Amino acid sequence: MDELQVETLGMRTRAWQFGDAEGAPLVLVHGFRGDHHGLEGVARAVAERLPGVRAIVPDLPGFGATPPVPGREHDLDLYGEWLRALVAGLAPGGHAILGHSFGSLVVANAIAGGLAPGRAILVNPISSPALEGPQGALTKLAIGYYRAADLLPERPARALLGHPAIVRTMSEVMAKTSDRELRRWIHGQHRDYFSEFSDTATLLQAFRASVSHTVTEYAPAFDMPALIIAGERDDIAPLPAQLALHRRIPGSRFRVLPGVGHLVHYETVEDAAEEIAGFLREAAGAR
Repeated sequence: MDELQVETLGMRTRAWQFGDAEGAPLVLVHGFRGDHHGLEGVARAVAERLPGVRAIVPDLPGFGATPPVPGREHDLDLYGEWLRALVAGLAPGGHAILGHSFGSLVVANAIAGGLAPGRAILVNPISSPALEGPQGALTKLAIGYYRAADLLPERPARALLGHPAIVRTMSEVMAKTSDRELRRWIHGQHRDYFSEFSDTATLLQAFRASVSHTVTEYAPAFDMPALIIAGERDDIAPLPAQLALHRRIPGSRFRVLPGVGHLVHYETVEDAAEEIAGFLREAAGAR
């Protein structure tokens, strides 16, 4: 694993690279409140399966080790602009792109704005409005929670947003595995990295972006081969909505991983990596 720093929109994006440093780039974009650790397992597993691939996982602006973009509202257009700038610096000669959850929105917005990956992969893509899914009531609670934090000064707001009991509750809701050891590990990942945001203002802006858009809005922009990986028990991105997204993206491939929800990148790393590697292997074969 190598650490990278890339100049993007007036600040430096931190990213981590796995596999062949000279290989074909695959850029993986993590979800809301996470950082590169969330997709590290998938990046490693894909790089192991495809020795000619360079898997790169950046921290989104305002999360992990990447600072916010100075003087900008962190809405979805900003994140799309950031991703286009990042890819231009990392992979000017061509690339594949992957987005998980909120990262799927960032990828979709960037593609609609001119990003042209050779292949696109969407994992647990946000395919329907947040208030319409089976967890709509929980989404309303989350909106109230973030609004409450927005009324507080930075220190108490950060304490509320990163409260261990609340983070654990979020983790319990999303995890579907019955494997106790795996559940403990997932909860540990969320405990360690779910609150690594730069400041509450940026976090709240990103939250508004995450619940205000869907990938379906950008479906007409996907004119490249696309793979959608869905979780059978996903409450945040329900399976019917992901199937509808698949039908909106002509020629897209659709894979459902059984027994898993919104944490495909934690619970079924090997299965997801196998699907991704096969999809990218086809592209290499075509070349």
